[in-house]
Amino acid sequence: MTLLNELRTTTRRSSDLSKHSADVFAEAEDHTVQITRRDGETLVLMSQREADARDTLLQFAADLITVTLDDEGTLASRMADRFQWMLALSPEDQTKCAQDLVNAARASFATGQPHLAIAELTSWRETATAIAAGLSSLPIEWLDDAEPVERP
Repeated sequence: MTLLNELRTTTRRSSDLSKHSADVFAEAEDHTVQITRRDGETLVLMSQREADARDTLLQFAADLITVTLDDEGTLASRMADRFQWMLALSPEDQTKCAQDLVNAARASFATGQPHLAIAELTSWRETATAIAAGLSSLPIEWLDDAEPVERP
């Protein structure tokens, strides 16, 4: 079993790469392509976006492992120590964030889809950033009494 399950991978011969490079490159933009060679190890061709997503997921996994190895405090407090942007969240949201991130990471590893964990991480981080900037879900008072105006 691999760390990241391959959901969609095609296999091409090295001769396909030289004879039909445009087709092989188009496939690699969509999903991973294995290039087999008679005289060497199989190579993998993928987009930079996919490689970056895998790197980000592996870094996130390393951070989660570091957090779970610590046994002092709650999961939320240990994660807030590692991901300091979480300190902008309320204690309740820190707890929810921690559990959501763990669940998304598990789903990403189980399905081989790095975007699940990356999207969850980005969403919570952007929420914390917005809260730190003073944005909230409370209604803005000065808009309550605003009167509509005609379009110019």
